[in-house]
Amino acid sequence: MLTIDMAEPAVSMAEAQAYARVETGEEEALLAGLVRSASALCEQFTGQVLMLRPFEEVMAASGEWQRLSLTPVRSIDEVAVLAADGTGLVLPIAAYAVDVDANGDGWMRLTTSAAGRVRVSGQAGLSSGTNGVPEPLRQGILRLVAHLFTTRDGSGGEPPAAVTALWRPYCRMRLV
Repeated sequence: MLTIDMAEPAVSMAEAQAYARVETGEEEALLAGLVRSASALCEQFTGQVLMLRPFEEVMAASGEWQRLSLTPVRSIDEVAVLAADGTGLVLPIAAYAVDVDANGDGWMRLTTSAAGRVRVSGQAGLSSGTNGVPEPLRQGILRLVAHLFTTRDGSGGEPPAAVTALWRPYCRMRLV
């Protein structure tokens, strides 16, 4: 189970309004939702978190190295053993080992025996600001926002091929 907080979007509302040619604020809520949707689709397509944000992941307690599901991981800040009622007991640093490899994959293993589940908390994301997100990813989000905005009545077709062309070089494939 993975829990993440929403981060600031990779594109601003002003950028989305300009790109979609929306001059009034009447459709701002709709546009904001489309920015969130397009950003989530970009993250899902590429397999990477765009904007730096906190996460919590629950995984089996194990002495074997386990890879976290989000990438790129910036930090692993805390590991806690979860009781049956869901409460966590924070482990001392000597009770676990963590690693973030050169690909941004986060890894964790327990160095002491524990049964059940553990909660791993940390930070993940390509950038802490919109200027650090690669421009092709941002342009793909803007193109998808504009497409979703113009086809919101269901009359559109497939999203523009340019969106996936912009995102494809940033895709992270993972073998399970």
